[in-house]
Amino acid sequence: MIPVRGFEGATVAVLGLGRSGLTAARALRAGGATVLTWDDGTSGRDTAQAEGFEVRDLTRPGAFDGVVTLVTSPGIPHLYPAPHPVIRAAWDAGVAVDNDIGLFFRSLDHAAPRTVCVTGSNGKSTTSALLHHILTSTGKTAYLAGNIGRGVLDLDMPGEDDIVILELSSYQTELARSLTPDICVFTNLSPDHLDRHAGLGGYFAAKRRLFAEGGPDRAVIGVDEDEGRFLANQLQEAPVDDRVIRVSTGKLTGSGWLVTVKKGWLSEHRKGRQVASVDLRDIPGLPGRHNHQNACAAWGAARALGLGPRDIEAGLRTYPGLPHRSQLIATRDGVTYVNDSKATNVDAAAQALQAFKSIRWICGGLQKDGGLEGLHPHLGNVARAYVIGREAEVFALALGPGVETEICTDMATAVARADTDAQPGDTVLLAPAAASFDQYDSFERRGEDFATQVAALI
Repeated sequence: MIPVRGFEGATVAVLGLGRSGLTAARALRAGGATVLTWDDGTSGRDTAQAEGFEVRDLTRPGAFDGVVTLVTSPGIPHLYPAPHPVIRAAWDAGVAVDNDIGLFFRSLDHAAPRTVCVTGSNGKSTTSALLHHILTSTGKTAYLAGNIGRGVLDLDMPGEDDIVILELSSYQTELARSLTPDICVFTNLSPDHLDRHAGLGGYFAAKRRLFAEGGPDRAVIGVDEDEGRFLANQLQEAPVDDRVIRVSTGKLTGSGWLVTVKKGWLSEHRKGRQVASVDLRDIPGLPGRHNHQNACAAWGAARALGLGPRDIEAGLRTYPGLPHRSQLIATRDGVTYVNDSKATNVDAAAQALQAFKSIRWICGGLQKDGGLEGLHPHLGNVARAYVIGREAEVFALALGPGVETEICTDMATAVARADTDAQPGDTVLLAPAAASFDQYDSFERRGEDFATQVAALI
């Protein structure tokens, strides 16, 4: 546990008592703060009360009397589509609003570890986990936290020789009052969480804040979208400025620090000369173009941390992959079953559809803003789509005439039908292109259901 500094003897309120909220409450108490807690659900309040925290209804008049800061969980809207009533009450009372990421950075001492913050629309979990694997495989002490794994305040205080890798969502980067990373990574940008940020511009602004206010020593930036190119240009002082490492799945020119991948070959160029290259095509934990992009981002961050190409390549080759992200579940009679439940938006699903041939595609769920048109150019490898979700018929219609569809509604039916139709060489792929919340409480539960249904067939 990292005791939160700066609140000794002060009263701090915590809103939202899930993993990050309860951890923040414990860390604040460990640092000497008086902690008030509140959650809209009774289970969270009961848990906090059982741990000895005062539970106070923060929506009531006068609830913020004597409170200096409100710490809120990332899932709670703090601006769009409308601020949570407790956050409005904090504003009215003149109480600062922060989150656990801000508390982490303000609590580091003079022997602070190096920190790498990874953000973007897709691939940030894989990039973060891959970088962590590369570092630990070389014997370095590295921690993985934030939006993946443990809440960051749940870590023991890292030493100055350690490295902390934080996967950060736009919800986290937008609100943190303190951001002082050593290295920042921006993977890519595609429409997502638009309701929480009032559109794509607000979404990008939340990501950009990590770089603009964080002031990292080095930035690894995917430049396949204009937003990434804009960000790299803003941070770069000159064409040869090696504080910016540009990453692309296409060709890049210039004399700067570049990491690119083309047809499965990763190449690193610096000052106009190639300094390393790696064939990624035979690495089982990194299938497909999107994972090759993740490998480039992790490579750039590892190089910024001082690792050599041989050590990084060795880490890439032993990377086991992450659950629910192009995860190999099983093979039977020449058919491969892959769980990519984390492909919750159109761009992520499009990348998955390009990673395999002859696909029996399980998709559907709660559609996100922007529609499914972005999938249409990438349906050529789909033999049939098996659509799940409460609005499966609407989802199937939105896929257009370019793919044969079958309405299955639930996962058990979809897996059974795909298995029946599959031929040797096919891949049964779960890549929903939608959120899970119409049928599941998380993308993890959806992926676990897929794996369970596949296991029942094997």
